[in-house]
Amino acid sequence: MSDIGESQRASDGTSSSANGAAAPGMTGSGGDAGAQPAVPAAAAAEPTHIVFGTDGWRAKIADEYNFVNGRRCARAVAEYVVARGEQAKGVVIAYDRRFASEHFATAAAEVVLAYDIPVAFAERAVPTQMSSFEVVQRKSAAGIVITASHNPWTDNGFKIKSPTGAAASPEMLTDIEARIAAATATPPPRPFADAEKAGMVERYDSFAAYEKFVARNVDLERLRAADVAVLVDPLYGSGASWIPRLLAGGKIRVTEIHSERNPWFGGVNPEPIPPNVNEALGRLAGGGFDLGLFLDGDADRAGMGDERGTFVTTLQIFALVMYYLAEYRGLRQPVVKTVNETSMAEKLGDHYGIDVYEVPVGFKYVGPKMIETGAMMGGEESGGYGFGMHLPERDGIFADLMLLDLFLREREAGRRPASNAIAHLHEIAGPSSYRRYDVHVDRAVYPALKERLLVELREKAPASLGGGPVVRTQTLSTNDGFKFFAGDGSWLLVRFSGTEPLVRVYTEAACPEDVDANLAIGEKLVRGA
Repeated sequence: MSDIGESQRASDGTSSSANGAAAPGMTGSGGDAGAQPAVPAAAAAEPTHIVFGTDGWRAKIADEYNFVNGRRCARAVAEYVVARGEQAKGVVIAYDRRFASEHFATAAAEVVLAYDIPVAFAERAVPTQMSSFEVVQRKSAAGIVITASHNPWTDNGFKIKSPTGAAASPEMLTDIEARIAAATATPPPRPFADAEKAGMVERYDSFAAYEKFVARNVDLERLRAADVAVLVDPLYGSGASWIPRLLAGGKIRVTEIHSERNPWFGGVNPEPIPPNVNEALGRLAGGGFDLGLFLDGDADRAGMGDERGTFVTTLQIFALVMYYLAEYRGLRQPVVKTVNETSMAEKLGDHYGIDVYEVPVGFKYVGPKMIETGAMMGGEESGGYGFGMHLPERDGIFADLMLLDLFLREREAGRRPASNAIAHLHEIAGPSSYRRYDVHVDRAVYPALKERLLVELREKAPASLGGGPVVRTQTLSTNDGFKFFAGDGSWLLVRFSGTEPLVRVYTEAACPEDVDANLAIGEKLVRGA
């Protein structure tokens, strides 16, 4: 198909800075913001149509992602807060290590400040979940995070957090999108430095408070005392140094790679799956480590490799953490999973008597469902896991610490190394092989392609998968794809991304051969439709 680009196989998987003052918090390849040119009249006459996907709004830097659109998003958040009469509660603002993120964050802060809303502003680039943590601790009206998460280095993004700390709900986003689209008159941005002098800006460093918060649910002293060697790869992102600092001062040996700020992310997408983590997997395969723990660009997603350098899929991680909470923490509260998550969840649910709820893709659906059901955890295929005991939002650092605790407990039970503990999981939850296939599409034709494929995929549903005849077809409730089930529980999902111009093909089956067969079927559906 001419409008579909190359595919990528994901393995088992006007501001103070604009006036010349340096933006607060961070230096590096972002450089000084410098003077920004006036926005051309044509750009103002034809504003970008901004829609929040499964996790925020993302676009290419210096194209649709610019200071004008960033301020439009900030204005809408401020107006939302004002409409609810919650100005006094303030807004938390955070940012990642991407190009100019600190400057985009400053511009957003100046818009919010213009509405007499106090701002808590990160001292430096921080993991996205620190915004959720600060919103909860401060009881703030909302949170803003400047990040594009795992997207290519050319992008940046704008995430919104609800007062609960969870990702903004679909209802909240609908309200904010309408405010963005409305070209209402706005007060001039309030210079950051002036607002800070007036006491309207508070800088925050979350580490000490977050460490205490984590220690309520994870025995950090126990982890620090462990005689194990762990390799950590934050993929140059804002999660760098967090795990080593949390585990410092004990017997455990933590080696972190890719710790420096690099807005190019070393030429890979900062998503903790192969091939992006191949260097880390290679070092694990070389020996000397018991476990590898990975993070994405804004540290809200977790990844893992075993002692042999074998990548542990995001679906396996979901099942491992669910097993850990049930087996070792004795929890039986519900679990929330997205439609592209593992079927092992239902098998573990049957084994331990745990209810499992399924929601559409995106933590804007997972978080609210966790709160509604009192869930102990929620997760999605992309490697994002949230915990009821912690935050109703993804936290890759917390998830990695739980994985470490799991494998220490499994070792005490005689199941070491890590690969043996994973094998034990499959004895309970059944076999699982998984892979995702991403078909990249030109952004300009993406909307039309989605409309066409939604019709053609329904008409050309596969009759069988690697696991046998198709026994059920599910149309996603968000109308962005289809899921096909075989009799043995294996499945194939074709879905359109809500944050990037690409079609995702996912499959889980009992063996790698069936996964290969299913991916071939899925690719044919997309390319041949």
